[in-house]
Amino acid sequence: MYSVLHEDFVEHAPGNPSGRDAFVESIKSGAVSRAQFELKRVIADEQYVVVHCRMSEDPGAPGLAVVDIWKFDAGLITEHWDVKQPVPDDEEVPNGMF
Repeated sequence: MYSVLHEDFVEHAPGNPSGRDAFVESIKSGAVSRAQFELKRVIADEQYVVVHCRMSEDPGAPGLAVVDIWKFDAGLITEHWDVKQPVPDDEEVPNGMF
């Protein structure tokens, strides 16, 4: 992961540390390292990649709907934002969460 993050990486998501080394360590030891991801869509342009996925630590649980926004410069990730929300019961979202 170090090879894709700029040394001056900036984190905008609450609870995650900024800086390449601190961010990598938090990912390695946090819930993300134990989670399963179900990729739903990826949207990209010249500078940003947006990933929409379901994240769950327990395969049977509804998990979280996550949108990650990654900013790139010269092939390296320079910034990150995310938005997370619990996946509600199907009857709460008749058209589906994803």
